[in-house]
Amino acid sequence: MSNNSVTSMSTLYNVALVTVDNLPNDMTMISDIFTKIAADHINIDMISQSPPYKGKINISFSMPTNSIAKVIVLLNTYKGSVPNLRIGIDSDSTKISVFGEAMREIPGVAARLFRLLAANEIELKLVTTSEVDISFLIYDGDTGKTISAIREEFRL
Repeated sequence: MSNNSVTSMSTLYNVALVTVDNLPNDMTMISDIFTKIAADHINIDMISQSPPYKGKINISFSMPTNSIAKVIVLLNTYKGSVPNLRIGIDSDSTKISVFGEAMREIPGVAARLFRLLAANEIELKLVTTSEVDISFLIYDGDTGKTISAIREEFRL
């Protein structure tokens, strides 16, 4: 397999992972949450939703750690209408993204990346993809070895 499937990598530090569990599968409420977050000038990224189960979903997203307090206050306002709502915050994260136009035509890049992370005992907290990039959150303490491993594997 060609090593040029990934041509660049970026790293974003001071990232928090927010997970909202037990959220009703209600697009009005979901859009309201994201609208209020945007109105507070908080830039979110890496949105991931679980499939609905018994009318409930979980949504996770990443955001700057310096906005955690605002998001907690905002999300807590929904506990009145959703009593079983659970909010999880993990502020010990770094986002790493790998990019390559050739990823759209070369199968196995994600498998190769996951195998690399497993071999280096790097735990993924969240992953999102497109045809040309893979972004993932890891623990801050794993950032150095992750960057080194990716650079070596993909010859960056």
